[in-house]
Amino acid sequence: MRVTDVRGASVARLLPWTGTGGKPCYVVGDGTGYVSRKADEVEGIQLDMAYELLGHADGLLAEPGVTAPELHFLASRLSECLEQVQRIAESRGSRLEAVLPQPEPEPEAEPQPQSKSATSP
Repeated sequence: MRVTDVRGASVARLLPWTGTGGKPCYVVGDGTGYVSRKADEVEGIQLDMAYELLGHADGLLAEPGVTAPELHFLASRLSECLEQVQRIAESRGSRLEAVLPQPEPEPEAEPQPQSKSATSP
């Protein structure tokens, strides 16, 4: 699938991994190249892992004797997964915005002159 903006120009895709220092990584292309396919694969793995972690969280939270370190570990992993899923959503959302036509802005109405009512003192 070629991701372009409404003018037909290629759009940069936010990748599901970061570069040095946590900086975002992008790829520009038609969406069919090696890096795009690898990004699709990584996104799928990340989403599967998040789904599995949610199932694990349900089980752990149902246990009456859960310790604070176990909950801390779970919260840390859930936070990591949420960050990854948010990144995937941002990437996919920006690609959708690029290919969907934008609605035309409504013309602003001319301000109507206000009539002054005559009042007697």
